[in-house]
Amino acid sequence: MRRFLRPGHDPVRERLKRDLFQFNKTVEHGFPHQPSALGYSPFLRLMAIGTRSGAIKLYGAPGVEFMGLHEENNTVMQIHFIPDQCQLVTLLDDNSLHLWSLKQHGGASELLEEHRFTLKGPPGSPPSATQVTAVLPHSSREVLYLGTESGNIFVVELPSFRVLEDRTITPEAVLQRIPEDNCNRRSCELVEALREHPKNPDQILIGYSRGLIVLWDLQNNKATHHFLGSQQLENLYWQRDGSKFISCHYDGSYTQWPVSSDNRQPEPLENTVPYGPFPCKAISKIYWQTTKNGLPYIIFQGGMPRASYGDRHSISVIHGSQQTAFDFTSRVIDFFIIFSSDPAAEFDDPSALVVLAEEELVVIDLKSAGWPAVHPPYLASLHCSAITCSHHVSNIPLKLWERIISAGSKQNIHYSSMPWPIDGGTNIAPDPPQRDLLLTGHEDGTVRFWDASGVCLHLLYKLSTVRVFLTDADPNDNMNALGEDEWPPLRKVGTFDPYSDDPRLGIQKIYLCKYSGYLAVAGTAGQVLVMELNDEDAEHVVDHAEADLLQDQEGYRWKGHEKLKTRDGPVRFEAGFQPFVLVQCQPPAVVTSLALHSEWKLVAFGTSHGFGLFDHQQKRLVFVKCTLHPSDQLALEGPLSRVKSLKKSLRQSFRRIRRSRVSSRKRRGGSGNASEVQEANAKFDQDALQEMELAPVQRKIEARSAEDSFTGFVRTLYFADTFLRDSSRHCPSLWAGTNGGTVYAFCLRVPPAERRMDEPVRAEQAKEIQLMHRAPVVGILVLDGRSTPLPEPLEVAHDLSKSPDMQGSHQLLVVSEEQFKVFTLPKVSSKLKLKLTALEGCRVRKVTVANFGSCKTDDYSENDLAVLTNLGDIQIISLPFLKLQIRYPCIRKEDVSGIASCVFTKYGQGFYLISPSEFERFSLSTKWLVEPRCIVDVPEVTSNNHVHNKSGTENAARKS
Repeated sequence: MRRFLRPGHDPVRERLKRDLFQFNKTVEHGFPHQPSALGYSPFLRLMAIGTRSGAIKLYGAPGVEFMGLHEENNTVMQIHFIPDQCQLVTLLDDNSLHLWSLKQHGGASELLEEHRFTLKGPPGSPPSATQVTAVLPHSSREVLYLGTESGNIFVVELPSFRVLEDRTITPEAVLQRIPEDNCNRRSCELVEALREHPKNPDQILIGYSRGLIVLWDLQNNKATHHFLGSQQLENLYWQRDGSKFISCHYDGSYTQWPVSSDNRQPEPLENTVPYGPFPCKAISKIYWQTTKNGLPYIIFQGGMPRASYGDRHSISVIHGSQQTAFDFTSRVIDFFIIFSSDPAAEFDDPSALVVLAEEELVVIDLKSAGWPAVHPPYLASLHCSAITCSHHVSNIPLKLWERIISAGSKQNIHYSSMPWPIDGGTNIAPDPPQRDLLLTGHEDGTVRFWDASGVCLHLLYKLSTVRVFLTDADPNDNMNALGEDEWPPLRKVGTFDPYSDDPRLGIQKIYLCKYSGYLAVAGTAGQVLVMELNDEDAEHVVDHAEADLLQDQEGYRWKGHEKLKTRDGPVRFEAGFQPFVLVQCQPPAVVTSLALHSEWKLVAFGTSHGFGLFDHQQKRLVFVKCTLHPSDQLALEGPLSRVKSLKKSLRQSFRRIRRSRVSSRKRRGGSGNASEVQEANAKFDQDALQEMELAPVQRKIEARSAEDSFTGFVRTLYFADTFLRDSSRHCPSLWAGTNGGTVYAFCLRVPPAERRMDEPVRAEQAKEIQLMHRAPVVGILVLDGRSTPLPEPLEVAHDLSKSPDMQGSHQLLVVSEEQFKVFTLPKVSSKLKLKLTALEGCRVRKVTVANFGSCKTDDYSENDLAVLTNLGDIQIISLPFLKLQIRYPCIRKEDVSGIASCVFTKYGQGFYLISPSEFERFSLSTKWLVEPRCIVDVPEVTSNNHVHNKSGTENAARKS
């Protein structure tokens, strides 16, 4: 049988690969991109959000999540839950209706689309005849009422979506009961709102756009009351007892209307313009909530004075003499109130206001004094300031975890202590096996620490680096401060703030040591901050040091931005990570690579001009190395310069074309000398023969010129204790890889602990490797005598890793964009390589070492390379033999920002941005899988309105 097996095929290894590797996209973290609709079920206590891309997401208690996607990818315009059912209806912008159900399928509960339907008009009728504008799911759970632009109200049977034509409410039928002198045919155009009577399901309130409101008797098919508003209608809301309803209007007013038992023409009780008398914006939605103390809550969207506050996105809450206009930094999509849903309750007693804005979800506690915001356990606004980088740390020690949470809790004192009010379903996923942190760097100079252990990405702590620097904004400014007599009483809420005081503050690199609590962050203007964790507020001076990366070069002039100005004297810092030293690179270019060794107390940093090493214990610069090529003038432009050297780049392109033409002309024998022609022809034939001798699947790769721009760009830095000078003595070392395919290795002499503060750290360059094709170096790794990657600093000291094998020979793995190459140490002779670009036609974008455990046994695990390419594929490559194990398509190759944002974890998971506000989480491991798993208890409503709980259904909500 062996001769029938293809070369390299090992059945045992194939079975093992199935036990180790499996690709799943498991959950989306963050806030949905471009939300367009909001729905809420008091019965299920679940919230639904629809998006412009056709996605629909359901949320309940933390960990309870469902997701569905409309095939049409059209915008979701409206979401309505069917009363007392695990069903909801969505209306899309193509006028189609979709019925979704939470059903048990294969032992798991899933969100499934059951039916779809588009309302059809008679032949020849205009589209407006059936364009749905209002949807009312009736409490009978049997029909939907669909209001249209033409004024017709169609009745559709559930769940079949069959139109009951004999029950259609036409404008003509409505007008028969209304005196002609009060209205005309145009009064019944465009149904703006449909509301069922809270006490009598046989009556519905119909609101037409031009201000006419009709109370319609479904049993007798006639209008019993009509109400004439003088302004264009926006929305309607019934009071709980059904004796009155509220209408809100385009001119910023709202009106109370009584509903009498006789047929007398009702007059409005009260017409109010809350922010008058000047012209105001429309009030698009309103709630009137009753309370035990008699004072109602009046909550509405809009209504601000047009001239001065027409650009504000606000929701106002009025309760007696207390009035606040909550001001949002992005457009309000919709909102709802959480109040008593018990039909027997006499009052509404609202507890929370839930607002879906375009960029965040905000929940306001209406029970507590001052109406504070509630800290959300999910749907975090990741992009409150644009994300500039990410860093993942696995298996955080408990002590560090608790200290970070403690620092974060001190920041959250202004939040409400109210439990999360949207609490439907029960999360039954097992507790995460370890504590994981995802750190995101932002454009405004902040670093956010997220709990990435489970399904909910929860903010633990926010660190700001702004206090170290002098900026235009005073960090002590209180954006929410209001004057006593300020009107309207605006109060800014939410965390979304897309504007940065200074783009130079942006965080570009983050490195956290989970064992020592040291943190290094580096920014856009060449700033490198080293911090340590302090449990108390402190005031101290931040030491400064400067690293001139061009100190030995002449004739270079930096054309980019200036460095950030620092504060003089002591600076006060909150509890948490506090900077104690600042290293400023000169020129102040973007920091492109960063490494921290907490055991040796060293931090290494690199830019497009070179790299340096800093001793943060002695607060002393150890050395700098300039990697700039004489032709690298573009590296001196800076990322924030307004005009790139377009002429220069075009000139370089034309020079390359000219060089290639000249070289090809020489090969063809352009000169008249016969011997030169023969020589050129022979060389041409030899080149052609070399191309023919390449394996059929390999591609010829042209060597890059040393004159290409940004060759000195430092892409990666790596600390290792290995054999660099000879095979008998190992020593600390620093490795750096550049965009031009050069690897630098420096021997370091770190004094022993007892003399660490007395003697300086010394460095000496030991090796310089130039890759033949000059491809950018994206990763460097040293393997010990057992071919195992060297442990992290302090990992062995904490008994979390075996000591590295220093008896056998070490190996150096250099990963460039085009190939993987293993060298022996200390001789640095080539041992093994894998040509990725030649074989696959792709380039390496991200690479990391991941540990994969078997799902069948706890005794086996192995270290492999997880590689993301520019085509969006993820490849797993074995160590140390560099054999391709498996390949998975993950990210669309057109999604350049998604590929650039990808970050791998130590145990075979990963995150990448699918939008500015959402991380997609994926897993490559069969053992480490984080996905929603929950039970939704489905109450059963009987005819006498008593509620019973049926057996729960289980959800293993895996995204298809």
